[in-house]
Amino acid sequence: MSESLKILFTASEVAPFAKTGGLADVAGALPKALARLGHEVVLVMPRYYSIDRTTLEHLPGPLGVPMGTMGELWAGVYRTTLPGSEVPLYLIDYESFYGRSGLYTDERGFGYPDNDIRFTFLSKAAMQLAHRLGFHPDIIHAHDWHTAPQPVLRNTRFADDELFRESATVLTIHNLQHQGIFDARIMEVLEVGREHYTPFELEALGGVNFLKGGIAHADAITTVSQKYAQEIQTPEYGFGLQEHIRAHAHRLTGILNGVDYQEWSPAVDPLIPARYDVGAMEGKARCKAALQRHFGLPEEPNVPLVGFVGRFAEQKGIGLIAGAMERLLHLGCQFVFLGTGEKWAEGFFSDVASRWPDRFACHVGYSNALAHRIEAGSDLFLMPSLFEPCGLNQIYSLRYGTLPIVRATGGLDDTIVNYDPQSGEGTGFKFWDATADALYHTLEWAVETYRNSREDYLGMQERGMKMRFDWERAAREYTRVYQEALTRRRGGE
Repeated sequence: MSESLKILFTASEVAPFAKTGGLADVAGALPKALARLGHEVVLVMPRYYSIDRTTLEHLPGPLGVPMGTMGELWAGVYRTTLPGSEVPLYLIDYESFYGRSGLYTDERGFGYPDNDIRFTFLSKAAMQLAHRLGFHPDIIHAHDWHTAPQPVLRNTRFADDELFRESATVLTIHNLQHQGIFDARIMEVLEVGREHYTPFELEALGGVNFLKGGIAHADAITTVSQKYAQEIQTPEYGFGLQEHIRAHAHRLTGILNGVDYQEWSPAVDPLIPARYDVGAMEGKARCKAALQRHFGLPEEPNVPLVGFVGRFAEQKGIGLIAGAMERLLHLGCQFVFLGTGEKWAEGFFSDVASRWPDRFACHVGYSNALAHRIEAGSDLFLMPSLFEPCGLNQIYSLRYGTLPIVRATGGLDDTIVNYDPQSGEGTGFKFWDATADALYHTLEWAVETYRNSREDYLGMQERGMKMRFDWERAAREYTRVYQEALTRRRGGE
């Protein structure tokens, strides 16, 4: 065991308190795994309107947060712990910033126009809270654009602050597509000095790019899979920052996210109709029959059932699915889709379900219980993402004995071993080209394998169910990155 570290961990969302994506899952699980390794973690997030303050402990007295030309703003602070742990979670309460219906967008899906101010406030408030608590962090761990200002602040406004003199910064990129690009006037609120408004740090096309600045200033940078760390250095996946990232690639590491197997395992899952595991698979057939009944599909045990759980967004490959749908419906299998997102996709998949009720079923919306039941009841799971920094559903699918069909990008490529018909090895089915044809032929291949190469299918199913992507492994890799960041900060590089 390496030395125990003190870690200030700031995120815009933390499961189960507030969630829009994978960032919340990481922020809700990684601190607990770090604590189990002996590290001391202080976790900070906003107290959104949706989080009931009556369930939280209120800390007496306000927290002063310097906001440049806006003056000093005063926030309330609440405290609780992450479920199933003693990791403290502090929630910054400022009603005019966080007392809204959404985390980042309004009811129409438009980003709040003051998101730059809202998350500059969070970034600074977490560092001010460390003062209030007398917490001297070895590591300041920031996540995505929302708290990417923290590495910049540590090197500028807080550079001479005794509390942070020995602190190193780590920035994790969960999704490079979202960078936090705002009007240059936010520089007066950040208080980091106009000399840092350059194309090599914060400046981007006349505005300010929070993530770009964080990348320039962080002592270490991580992404959520090894493949994604490579991809974001290319024009296809770099979203305009590929050259900037390549310039700092010597500080970049890919660390695959973990999975909470206390929640996502068919052996213990309370949300599925029947439990099962390797060597006792009878329950999976019962889960399939129950899923078919739930959606009004014919209860045919030998017809392959293909599941999809995710956002109806272009990133998730819904355009590829739509382009191949007419042919997919003639493969002689059933489909169950769960998701919400782009309106055209909601309408398209709902229309397919109405016209092909014996082959295609769709639930527009989200249900955690139904997501578990689809993972357990499906034979194959479809994830044709155009890009996928890590992805979790393909890992869930492995554990549930539901073979993934994925596009070989990001974490999907890192976690799934392509089926080899010669040896029978593999854990799923991959395709590379982002086309409807490639998706169709790969799903056709998977269906044929399910029907005609049962021994290979069952072997892959068992192999996948035995694989583990746990948070303890990820926490040990983060610990190594933390130590490398400290070495850089304290003169070792």
